[in-house]
Amino acid sequence: MKKRILAYGRLNDEQLAQLGQDFEVQTFPDLASADDPAFRSALPDAHGLIGASVAITPELLEEAPNLEAIATISVGYDKYPVEELTRRGILLCNTPDVLTETTADTGFLLIMATARRAVELAELIKRGEWQTGIGPEHFGSDVHGKTLGMIGFGRIGAAVARRGALGFGMRILYTKASPKPELEVELGAERHEMDSLLAEADIICVTVPLTAETEHLIGEREFALMKPTAIFVNIARGQVVNEAALIEALEMGRIRAAGLDVFEQEPLSPESPLPHMTNVVALPHIGSATHETRHAMAQRAVDNLVLALRGEHPINLVNEAAWRSV
Repeated sequence: MKKRILAYGRLNDEQLAQLGQDFEVQTFPDLASADDPAFRSALPDAHGLIGASVAITPELLEEAPNLEAIATISVGYDKYPVEELTRRGILLCNTPDVLTETTADTGFLLIMATARRAVELAELIKRGEWQTGIGPEHFGSDVHGKTLGMIGFGRIGAAVARRGALGFGMRILYTKASPKPELEVELGAERHEMDSLLAEADIICVTVPLTAETEHLIGEREFALMKPTAIFVNIARGQVVNEAALIEALEMGRIRAAGLDVFEQEPLSPESPLPHMTNVVALPHIGSATHETRHAMAQRAVDNLVLALRGEHPINLVNEAAWRSV
């Protein structure tokens, strides 16, 4: 009897066919929540799950006694109870590497657009208000030669820093990461304590994963340490930042501007002041949203799940301890 997979992510026909070669596949293309009755009723017979953006809770796992593996179509895994999965011997796979460069592109897009006030000035043209030469009231700030502070220096953080150092001659500081001697040589990166980085950096970019330790890592105290000319960019997770403190810092001029691809609540509420601020560039979580990268992410998730359900080590495994217990 074939093992059964519940697929609730964006998989194309070829990827579904690949899964269907060895497994029975039930699709939920419009699944918004794991509380969906059809999804819940299918859980008891499921051996594998593949998808993204749907939170899987320990309570749900009680309804899935046959579950062996979950393949999330994302690099982040904050929607999964990793310790509980490991305790049950359920493998959790993710998709690092394939989205690194695309997400770094998004980070540097936000740096450039925010520093040069690109969105604000494009809107000025749309409103027909470009009547004379652009004066100091509309000037932006240079990116080249500035100090870029990276909070988080993993794959994505290093890729953003590489763009800054090699493309724009930026000085690179990093924190909330283990020492990276190779990157220190390659990029001239300097490891700093958080407070020092916040005080020195002209542009601060956050790329840390969301964990219990990083939730609200950046709040009122941290914004107060930044330069009043600082630009703050978040391409990590919205919950890493205390959004109320960010709004206050922007409104009070404690920092100059922010470029945001993530928010505490997504989709962002229409009531939020952030997208209406002229010193904010807000994007709808597009970090990895290109045709090429989303296809590669889905394919990596498929490959991970196929390997896991065949009893082979997946390419990307979050909870290695679960593999050792299999």
